[in-house]
Amino acid sequence: MLSLLALAVAPGAAITIYIYSRDKYDREPLKPLLISFLLGMVATAPAILIQTLLKPVLFTRFPNPDSDITYYFLLAFIIVACSEEGSKYLMLRYYAYRNEAFNEPFDGIIYSVMISMGFATLENIGYVLNYGFKTGLIRMFVSVPSHAAFAVLIGYHVGLAKFDAPNAIKHIVKGILLAIVFHGAFDFFLLLQGSHQAKKYVSNWPLIGCALIAWFIAVRMSVRSIRLHQELSRKQHIKEEIS
Repeated sequence: MLSLLALAVAPGAAITIYIYSRDKYDREPLKPLLISFLLGMVATAPAILIQTLLKPVLFTRFPNPDSDITYYFLLAFIIVACSEEGSKYLMLRYYAYRNEAFNEPFDGIIYSVMISMGFATLENIGYVLNYGFKTGLIRMFVSVPSHAAFAVLIGYHVGLAKFDAPNAIKHIVKGILLAIVFHGAFDFFLLLQGSHQAKKYVSNWPLIGCALIAWFIAVRMSVRSIRLHQELSRKQHIKEEIS
């Protein structure tokens, strides 16, 4: 039991430490980081509620989901991705974004990832305790990092929005849409493994491959976003030292 719990918590903890270590010039105080992590756990509640309410509605519209790819598309992109990324964004927007410690663009990434890792860690505990060690290993290297990557995509653009008021809405919408698109694509190809219609044309491995491609692109974009904001932080730090 304890070993499974440790396995479930480890990836989220490792990613939070890594992201925190990338904040080299103006480290965030621990209190808002911890609150953000806990708010990420809280964000699982509205996401679960939305999914619980909407899944039966979707099933009513598509009573034979295994033979209709549209069901999996709407489930992945609209019900799951929108509810989860939307819930995490609300915690970021209405807590961290307003916090006085949010004082440079890179902080958007820091707080977004903290919230996402709170969400992913609680979700991961449920999966690992229910499905065991193998599930924990797979989620350690794929599912939890994917949550972090989606969070970086949102956080990067929220960080831009904070310090570019005339274009704030544009930045925020772009970040949310990117996270939803990649989250939805990742889930969509994995869910398609349950579709009899999809299996008429393709086996499971290509579907898994497509999901991993979406995962890989999101991770690469997130790494680039981290580097771009680190450079902004470096320039801001130099300006402050000169002034």
